[in-house]
Amino acid sequence: MSDLERLKMTGAGKAIALLTSGGDAQGMNAAVRAVTRMGIFVGAKMYLVYEGYQGLVDGGDNIKLAHWQSVTNIIQQGGTVIGSARCKVFTTRDGRLAAAFNLVKRGIANLCVCGGDGSLTGANIFRTEWTGLLAELVQKGRITDTLAKQHDHLNIVGLVGSIDNDFCGTDMTIGADSALHRIMEIVDAITTTAQSHQRAFVLEVMGRHCGYLALVSALASGADWLFIPEAPPLEGWEDHMCARLEHVRLGLRAQGPAFWGFTTSSSK
Repeated sequence: MSDLERLKMTGAGKAIALLTSGGDAQGMNAAVRAVTRMGIFVGAKMYLVYEGYQGLVDGGDNIKLAHWQSVTNIIQQGGTVIGSARCKVFTTRDGRLAAAFNLVKRGIANLCVCGGDGSLTGANIFRTEWTGLLAELVQKGRITDTLAKQHDHLNIVGLVGSIDNDFCGTDMTIGADSALHRIMEIVDAITTTAQSHQRAFVLEVMGRHCGYLALVSALASGADWLFIPEAPPLEGWEDHMCARLEHVRLGLRAQGPAFWGFTTSSSK
């Protein structure tokens, strides 16, 4: 038996559910497509969960068996075609109990979550409570003890969907590179205005507590000044910056806009 044939059998008898949660990020659809088709390729049953954790809690038609064509022609689209929704009820045990029931009754004990910090934190809590949730479902007579034993462990895979590139141990999160390209489109669009009016421009980008987008945007555009949370400005920075602007106004710099300043936003 070849290695390829063995690979095609590794998922036989398994069921995997995939959801996207939290803020959408460009590249999520490519991730949905890749996970779905790879799961089918290795012989697993693939389920798409619509509307994030809310769909997991509500169940019904929100959890649909996927086939190869379910993810056709989505790789180039932004956002997420299976939807995303904030779900307060999933933060409660009753909500997670409903989600566990909707999964286990379909024979699903493998969950792939594409989202940010909150989404992946919720997935980890769900995983740690899984055994207790199944035990409670057995006690209430909603599932059989045999079914609970067959799916006594929930496997979680997290795909970091965050334009901020703010997840430890991840080289590049889903959406970060696309966000940089969009920022540079904006810079290119207003450069002529900055040059025409000899104005100083300050651009605030997303990032919250992570300065990655501001940093790479500043490098890509040749910014004169940068504010990021990881490196607060030193005392007296105002005088230094004003002196630099004055030099630019006096024509001591050969070309380019007067000033590009990048800073991260304080919230999303």
